[in-house]
Amino acid sequence: MPLRQISIFLENAPGRLYEVTEALGQAGINLRALSLVDTAGFGVLRLLVSDVTRARQVVMGLHLPARIDEVVAVEIEDRPGSLARVLKPLNDALVSVEYMYAFTGFASDRAVMVFRFGDNERAKSILAGNGVKILDANAFGMLENT
Repeated sequence: MPLRQISIFLENAPGRLYEVTEALGQAGINLRALSLVDTAGFGVLRLLVSDVTRARQVVMGLHLPARIDEVVAVEIEDRPGSLARVLKPLNDALVSVEYMYAFTGFASDRAVMVFRFGDNERAKSILAGNGVKILDANAFGMLENT
């Protein structure tokens, strides 16, 4: 199953992050991974959650703009230089990385990188062709009901 992420646009104001995470928790939605970045006046909260469709409904109920995008997650060795080795063939093929975030602890001595590429399908093909393990929604225990 493809991996889908919800992006929520939050104003930079006290309590907004709490409001979203509290509402998602009350709805029984588990957070699998997240990234929060700020820009002038607002932040973008990107989440991998247990139920993307339900999360979007909850967020829309809070009157917050949100969208769902497909992302690509890969598992790599948690060692110096691993990310560069993964990026090299993408760089050689001129595939752009729009953004990424990472976390460890998914598996022993492994790290997970979550990407949004200029061309996700081409990136997945290049990554798979270079022996990189691509993780789908099942790997994160996510429901697929979009």
